[in-house]
Amino acid sequence: MNVPERGFTQMEFEQRTLRAQRMMRDQCLDALLLTTEPNVRYFSGFYSQFWHSPTRPWFLVVPLEGKPIAVIPEIGQSGMAATWLDDIRTWPAPRPEDDGVSLLGNVIRERQRFGRIGVTLGHESTLRMPAADFRRLRKLLQPVEIVDCTMLIRSLRNLKSLEEIAKMRHICRLTSDAFEVLPERLRTGETERENCRRFRIDLLERGVDDSPYLISGSGPGGYDSIIMGPSDRVLQEGDVMIIDTGSTFEGYFSDFDRNFAFGRADSELCEAYRTVYAATEAGLASARPGATMADLWQAMWAVLEAGGALGNDVGRMGHGLGMQLTEGPSVTPFDTTVLQPGMVITLEPGMTFAPGKQMVHEENLLITNAGAELLSRRAPAEIPVVV
Repeated sequence: MNVPERGFTQMEFEQRTLRAQRMMRDQCLDALLLTTEPNVRYFSGFYSQFWHSPTRPWFLVVPLEGKPIAVIPEIGQSGMAATWLDDIRTWPAPRPEDDGVSLLGNVIRERQRFGRIGVTLGHESTLRMPAADFRRLRKLLQPVEIVDCTMLIRSLRNLKSLEEIAKMRHICRLTSDAFEVLPERLRTGETERENCRRFRIDLLERGVDDSPYLISGSGPGGYDSIIMGPSDRVLQEGDVMIIDTGSTFEGYFSDFDRNFAFGRADSELCEAYRTVYAATEAGLASARPGATMADLWQAMWAVLEAGGALGNDVGRMGHGLGMQLTEGPSVTPFDTTVLQPGMVITLEPGMTFAPGKQMVHEENLLITNAGAELLSRRAPAEIPVVV
């Protein structure tokens, strides 16, 4: 198995920055202020588990010209110095009275031309700095205008490079390998938690870096939730279980699920599985450049509705995928985002097929000039039965 090299080439980061700067000129932005782990990592290559600590804010400023500038706590100096960046400003964090705000303000004021900076303030974005500090920063920067750059960043990250795609192919391959042998390892008489723990260990032994998202749901003949668990519920004959994992390699996610019947699968369950499988096929056939996310929804929902779906309470039937488990855009009836080669998305058709019983299925795919290329290996056409 070919394992992608760790990290990225400097040219990769240079190209990301140049693309951003071209868009910034078009929007008359002097700088982008980035505060979240995926956005800072996207432009710098700074990859650290220390982001799990909420104590300290971290900032990256992408100027209109030149390399990004890191404004970070002193504890991150050596880590950031190992990236391609060479302008690194630090302060002795945590310092609640001025946690990098004055330092950040100075960096931004040094680079004024249009009097506008971009900050991700829109849907599916977070600020990751105290609101009081953000208010103080705005006051320090007056009369500089702060505008939302969420869609600018999303349009950049939506289109994956060849280096990014290689990492995503790899994590999807590892996850597919683990799922394909899972029916032999699942056990009735054990809990969801015990079965999922064995699955997680297998993923790690195969070379997955982490499985920060690994959920399950189960019940007799169906399940009623796809975001809770694994629980201590003991699996019995006649149960159905879904396992969904977002596993990572080099900070890039896979995100797909598989369904399993224990002991037997009745006709109602089998028909629900076939319907969702057929809906996925319709989504795959529609996933081509020029189509919209709404087109994918309509193609899949038509199959689900014809198959007797009572509804879909998930809210969407797929989403973008990459440095985060879920990214924009979303497969909804109203998302008109146009698919382009280089986008990686999930298809996740689901339906309530009986009161309190859901069936959900998910695959990961790359949009190419020719259409959809599956990154996850396709689920079986019939629900696997664990004996």
